[in-house]
Amino acid sequence: MDSAYLIETVIKVVLILLIFSALAGIGTYFERKVLAFMQRRLGPMNVGPFGLLQVGADGVKLFTKEDIIPTNVVAPIFKIAPVITAATAFMAAAAIPFFPSFTLFGYEVHPIVADIDIGILYILGVMAVGLFGPVLGGMASANKFSLLSAARAAAVFISYEVVTGLAVLAPIMMVGSLSLIDFNNYQIENGWIVWSQPVAFVLFWIAAFAETGRTPFHLIANDHEIIDGFGTEYSGMRWGLFFIGEYANMFFISFVIPIIFLGGFGDGSLLGALALLGKMAFFFFFFLWTRAAWPDVRPDQLMWLCWKILMPVAVINVVITGLVMMF
Repeated sequence: MDSAYLIETVIKVVLILLIFSALAGIGTYFERKVLAFMQRRLGPMNVGPFGLLQVGADGVKLFTKEDIIPTNVVAPIFKIAPVITAATAFMAAAAIPFFPSFTLFGYEVHPIVADIDIGILYILGVMAVGLFGPVLGGMASANKFSLLSAARAAAVFISYEVVTGLAVLAPIMMVGSLSLIDFNNYQIENGWIVWSQPVAFVLFWIAAFAETGRTPFHLIANDHEIIDGFGTEYSGMRWGLFFIGEYANMFFISFVIPIIFLGGFGDGSLLGALALLGKMAFFFFFFLWTRAAWPDVRPDQLMWLCWKILMPVAVINVVITGLVMMF
């Protein structure tokens, strides 16, 4: 039994790494196509039918491009920073149930690497550690714009971690557990949490944009400065690791939101599994949609929104939830 569990775990880890690394590349194709459609242009069209082979071309470019280490950088930290970003993104996936359990050749498979009792706390904690990737990458670079980007990244991530934690605290009080499996099972009997916690849902969703560094909170990549922020001095696959980490986080948070608030995969049927995939696809698409539709906000506006609006609202929501549960 122990050997079977070990083999199953290794297979799940390998599948998550392979599938979501590939999806990071495929996600860029869909993003470019969605942006092109909304901006009345074509997007990738030349490499393969409908530009589908553009993903492979980009992958070949990343793997074969020279890995340049600039002269004045702090080399050891400069090299490890992209690894931290990608590794923490995939580590967070360990506590996410991507599908309901199913039986294969008489063996019950659980599509979650580790159903730990503190699943949500683990996911939020590991994603918070991912902050060190952009921060160290910018600080180790010999570029003042990269350093400014790293400082902005620290301010954004740390601030919105507070909102994320407070937003999810009210649903945790209702469910009485930190396991995402327990969240799914709770909603089978009591209905989707979003109906009783709409404020927490909106707060968590907004904070997800800041956590993943997406528009309109896309301050860390410095598009308005015509450079790549903390990744300016990176090339080849080291830059690609930052990229993979960002898109993997988008996919993983797009799974977490429906599991916490929108019923997850329900009773474990095939229909429930497909419904979870559909919800995930919607949230991923929404990340792309906002990039085409919304401008970036200024850093001071982002901090004002966090500390003066979202955090007080989150605290009030927690207090009201506690009072309702008491009475």
